[in-house]
Amino acid sequence: MRAAIDRDNCIGCELCIGTCPAVFRMAEDGHAEVYADPVPKADEAAAAEAAQNCPVSVITVE
Repeated sequence: MRAAIDRDNCIGCELCIGTCPAVFRMAEDGHAEVYADPVPKADEAAAAEAAQNCPVSVITVE
């Protein structure tokens, strides 16, 4: 599984980081970024939950 974030439209709410810190983190510019590529098997459900719960729907997981 791979995760991606449309960083241009990220609002920096940190919900994804709270849900799946093994995959997402805050970058210096205040937007979330993916740093685990591919998503570790143990974190796939949490990454999918982060994508589902993103308030601006900028996270995709495949």
